[in-house]
Amino acid sequence: MQIQINTDNHIQNTESLRERIEAIATQELKHQRQHLTRVEYHLSDVNSGKAGAEDKRCLVEARPAGMQPVSAEHRADNIVLAITEATRQLNRVLTSAIGKAQNK
Repeated sequence: MQIQINTDNHIQNTESLRERIEAIATQELKHQRQHLTRVEYHLSDVNSGKAGAEDKRCLVEARPAGMQPVSAEHRADNIVLAITEATRQLNRVLTSAIGKAQNK
């Protein structure tokens, strides 16, 4: 599973952020890992650097082998919470989509 990270101009794509995302993705997507070819994270600061409630946004898109891509989004006060919750939501979407595909 390849992990790709895209950030806007207000969020720095640091090594520690990449490590955190890889750890979250590995933990939360461990049961779907064998089905995934790539997971893309799109991180942005909605208020462009100004503080505010739920101003950090994470859109995560997964590409399961032989299936259409699926995505999930979450907004939170900090970027790590947005990443964690979006990945958890993606896990639920993947579980459903993969289960339906296997039952066909």
